[in-house]
Amino acid sequence: MVNRYPHQLVSDNASGVHPEVLAKFANVNHGHVTGYGADPVTREALERFASAFGKHSETFLLFNGTGANVLALKGMLQSHEAVICSDQAHLLVDECGAPEHFVGCKLIGVPTRGGKFGVEQIEAWLATDGGGVHHNQPRVISLAQATERGTLYSLDELRGIGEYARERGLLLHLDGARIANAAVALGVEFEDLAEWADVLSFGGTKNGLMMAEALVVLNPELLHRYPYIRKQGMQLASKHRFLAAQFLAYFDNDLWRRNAANANAMARRLAGGLTAIDGVRLCEPVEINLVFVQLPTAWLEALQCLTPCLAWRGEQQSEVRLVTSFDTTVDDIDRFIAAFGELASRH
Repeated sequence: MVNRYPHQLVSDNASGVHPEVLAKFANVNHGHVTGYGADPVTREALERFASAFGKHSETFLLFNGTGANVLALKGMLQSHEAVICSDQAHLLVDECGAPEHFVGCKLIGVPTRGGKFGVEQIEAWLATDGGGVHHNQPRVISLAQATERGTLYSLDELRGIGEYARERGLLLHLDGARIANAAVALGVEFEDLAEWADVLSFGGTKNGLMMAEALVVLNPELLHRYPYIRKQGMQLASKHRFLAAQFLAYFDNDLWRRNAANANAMARRLAGGLTAIDGVRLCEPVEINLVFVQLPTAWLEALQCLTPCLAWRGEQQSEVRLVTSFDTTVDDIDRFIAAFGELASRH
């Protein structure tokens, strides 16, 4: 059978669903069980999360990443308070104002380098907050791990920000849309990344699941709010076992790790092949499955004939983002590099 959907490098959202996840759907698709999470499949999935993040954590399964971020913040602050995040944070620039709309809070984007910020940038913003009741009050620091630029916070960097947050009475949220890629790249476990977090948005859709994310609550003082927040936020699935089944497959045989490791490795191979072409240079270190490169603007059309991609067009030079997935193969990358090299040589 001919594949009607050629491999793309536009996003890991463009990939399909891992066969082991589809098989798990079939495995749980028999008989009747109680809805809304009161079923044995969900109980088993939640036990897997407790093993991954510690018995003190509690997890709520959701449909999508925007929902995870919005509901995470909903339980962490009130409308007169503010979230300090990267000026490139997905929740700031790519969620259509959902946090502001549904939470009513203010998002403060601080300048970043490679998508990352630290205590120095937080302090610089806090130093300007002299308006008392006239200003939103800082309450939450939100970090993306990995960042929107594909960079990573080390465990030491997370610890530094986490300690600072606790000293200042602030809460820490982690946006983990690609947390599996981050854990694999750093050679750590999920619990290590979440050590200093109060609430974590846990992504699975970008790493081989169909449509499944989770909210992991690590601060017990916040826990009582989230069952109601999830329901009010329209993220409680009635046929809940089919959300849970995806995570059972994800944790079985370390599928999450295998998928992320492949995506990361293919990104490194892609970066190596692209930078071997004269005129192409990396904009960021390749730490997960995101590759940002600069190339002549005249090459964009040729590139986009091979794959759709995000592009920031300049007069002479442009920057593009290419993304590998759990199912990207060596042949996919090598064919792409060969085809792009041939097209680029014509310009």
